[in-house]
Amino acid sequence: MKVKLTFKLPEDYEDYRMTIDASSMHHVLFTLDQWLRGFIKYPPDDMPEGVYNTYQEVRDKLRELTREN
Repeated sequence: MKVKLTFKLPEDYEDYRMTIDASSMHHVLFTLDQWLRGFIKYPPDDMPEGVYNTYQEVRDKLRELTREN
């Protein structure tokens, strides 16, 4: 299967940039998710419980948003 996307530039420039940057943004979100996972799975010994819970909440929200979209 082939897909061809056509943009009318400069009018569609923003849509064009979002399309070509999608892979990079996916990588950014995945890397952020893994970074948060590291803090949750291996927290520093002196990490306060409130900070730990915040990392968990942020990761949960990130994963929720990526599933919905």
